[in-house]
Amino acid sequence: MFSFKELLSSLTPLFTAAIVIVLSPIVKELIPSADKNYLVSIYGKYFFTPQFTLLIEKERGGNQIYETAATYLRSKIAVGSSDLKCLKVRKTPRQQGPTVDIVTGQVVMDSFKDINWLKWKLCQEKSEDVDDRKTYFELSFEKKFKEVVLKSYLPHVISCSEAIQEEERAVKLYSRGLYGRDQWSSVIPEHPATFEKLAMDTELKRSLIDDLNRFVKRKEWYKKVGRAWKRGYLIYGPPGTGKSTLIAAMANHLKFDIYDLNISSINSDSDLRKTLHSTTNRSIVVIEDIDCAGLEKRGEEKKASSAEFTLSGLLNIIDGLWSSCVDERIIVFTTNHKDKLDPALLRPGHMDVHMHMSYCTMDGFKLLASNLLNIEGDHQLYREIEGLLKNVEVIPAEIAEELLKKDDPDVSLSLRGIVEFLEEKKT
Repeated sequence: MFSFKELLSSLTPLFTAAIVIVLSPIVKELIPSADKNYLVSIYGKYFFTPQFTLLIEKERGGNQIYETAATYLRSKIAVGSSDLKCLKVRKTPRQQGPTVDIVTGQVVMDSFKDINWLKWKLCQEKSEDVDDRKTYFELSFEKKFKEVVLKSYLPHVISCSEAIQEEERAVKLYSRGLYGRDQWSSVIPEHPATFEKLAMDTELKRSLIDDLNRFVKRKEWYKKVGRAWKRGYLIYGPPGTGKSTLIAAMANHLKFDIYDLNISSINSDSDLRKTLHSTTNRSIVVIEDIDCAGLEKRGEEKKASSAEFTLSGLLNIIDGLWSSCVDERIIVFTTNHKDKLDPALLRPGHMDVHMHMSYCTMDGFKLLASNLLNIEGDHQLYREIEGLLKNVEVIPAEIAEELLKKDDPDVSLSLRGIVEFLEEKKT
C-alpha cells in the first residue's frame, strides 16, 4: 500500500511534464500532439483558470462600447495605472491639452469589485487595404466572472466614459447650408459667454440658472406627467441688450449644442418637421427674430397649401407629437417686439419662460466694471451713475464700448467718462 508521500512522489514527473508542455513552446513541438493534449487535459486545470474573452470592434456605423472603452482606457492611462512603454499622442488646435491613447498590441490591466484581473488589449487585423483592417479591443477575464462583466463592469465603463466625455465636451454651433448643402454643418465657436460675466439683472439671472438646472434633472418627472422632455424660452427686449450672448451662456452652462435655425430657409411645415427631427438630444434650437418670420397670426392665415410654412404648423411641431422625438431639448425664440407675436405662441408648453433683456441696470454696470476695470466693491461715482441709468436708455454693449475706450490705470477717470457719456445721452 502506497503512502500519500510515495504517491505524490510518483506523480511528480507527470506534473513536471505538464508544466513543461504548457509553458515551453519548444517542448510543444517535440512531443506528439496526442500525448501533449492528453497531459494538458488532465493537469491543465491545476495550473490555469478558464478564461473568457469579449471582442469589441470599431465599426463604421459606430459602436458605443468601443468608443466608451477607448475613453475609459485613456483615463486609466492618465492616472498612471499602466506601465506602458509607448503611447500615441494627438492634439487639435482647439484642444487645451494632448489626448493620449494606447497603440495596437498594448495591454492595460484593470480591476473591478472582486475581479482583480481584467485585461484590455488593442488589436488590429493585418490587411493590405487600410480600410478593411478591423480594429477591436480584446477584454479577457476569468470565465466565472462573465455575468458580472456583462451586467456590471461594462455598464460601469460606459457610465465612467460618459462622465469624462461630458466634462470634456465642446459646444458645437450648427447651421443649415453653411457649406452650400441643405444639411446641418457644425463649428466649435468657443464663445466666452458665461453667466458670471453676463451683464443682466442679478435676480433674473439666478432664476434662469435655477430653471435650467431643474430642467435637466427632471427626466423622470416629464415621463411621469406624460410630457415631452423639452422647454421653451422667449428672450425679448431692445436690440443690443445681449439676447444672443445669453443663449451662448445657456449653452456653455448646460454644455448643449446650438442649432441656429434661419426660419427664412424653411419652405413648408414638412420641411420644418424634417429639419427639427434631424437635431440631436441635449441641444438648443434657436429661432432669432421670430417676429420677422412672416408668420400671420392664427385666424388671419390664408388657406395654406402643403408647400407653405405656417404658424399653426410651427406650433404643432414644437408642442405636438413630433416634439417627443428628441429628448432634453430647449427651444429659444428671440424678438425685439414681443407685442407682435401671436398669444398662442407665448403660452406655456410653447414658450414656458419669458426673459426680458432690458437696458443696462446698475447691477449689470457693476458687473461690466468688475470685468473690464477690475473694480471690486463700491466706488464713489456709482451713486451718480445709478441715478443717470434710471433716466437713460443705454444697452450694455454701449457701456462696454465706452469702458474699453479708456486705457488709463486710474479707474476714476474711466468712470468719469461714463458719467459724461450718460449725461450726453440724457440731453
